[in-house]
Amino acid sequence: MRVFLLPLLLLAATTARAEPAPAKALLPLFELAGIHLLCEQSAPLVQRGQAEAEQKRLAQLFAGEAFCLELAKRVGARFDAVQGEQARERLDSPLAQRFTAAERAVGEQPEGLAEYRQRLQEQPPRGARLELVKRLDAAAHTTELASLLRYEVGKTQALLALRARGENLSEAELQAQTQKQADAIRQSSEQAVETFMFYAYRQMPSDQLAEYAALYEHPSVSQLLSTSLDVLPQLFAERREQLRKAAGKP
Repeated sequence: MRVFLLPLLLLAATTARAEPAPAKALLPLFELAGIHLLCEQSAPLVQRGQAEAEQKRLAQLFAGEAFCLELAKRVGARFDAVQGEQARERLDSPLAQRFTAAERAVGEQPEGLAEYRQRLQEQPPRGARLELVKRLDAAAHTTELASLLRYEVGKTQALLALRARGENLSEAELQAQTQKQADAIRQSSEQAVETFMFYAYRQMPSDQLAEYAALYEHPSVSQLLSTSLDVLPQLFAERREQLRKAAGKP
């Protein structure tokens, strides 16, 4: 029986993997993985310091729901339905929900995080717990996502400042002039992420922290996040190009 059954199972799995994940099916995964929050934050961050008319234009250009849907369409082309279900099972698991609850609790008492940050500066963490936090950060791409958002927002605001002076830069020129900032942004983001994780998960046993990191290391979750990281800069660059074209109109 196994001789006939195994090839059939493999064929079924191959067929299922070939089916792209529908964009709308990815939106709940974005919510669970924290990507949706990144989409929502894009417009408010880009709008900072801009005149009211410009803010309205940017709100439309970087509208969170449309931004996320476009991201989902492109990620879905490289992420199949089977991977989507595997990622959902992990990101919506009881373990993941416990950690998400711990993260949300930080927002309810932000002053505790500030005090904890000061304590960590005086007594930097080390040892196995630090390694676990770094492992989780790498697996969940948290620093990468935070850094990417800050960097892309910074590039967009730089372009807006140039436009206000009647100047412009191509995407390649803008990249070259802002690249030096990327390392500094990543370093500060990494410190902020690690501090947040130490504080948010301070009551979580290390074995559960390791299990949570392993959850993000699963190929389905890793593929979802890495593909999103590949696509997000494209979406920002395309919107900056629209800003350039608008600036060139009489």
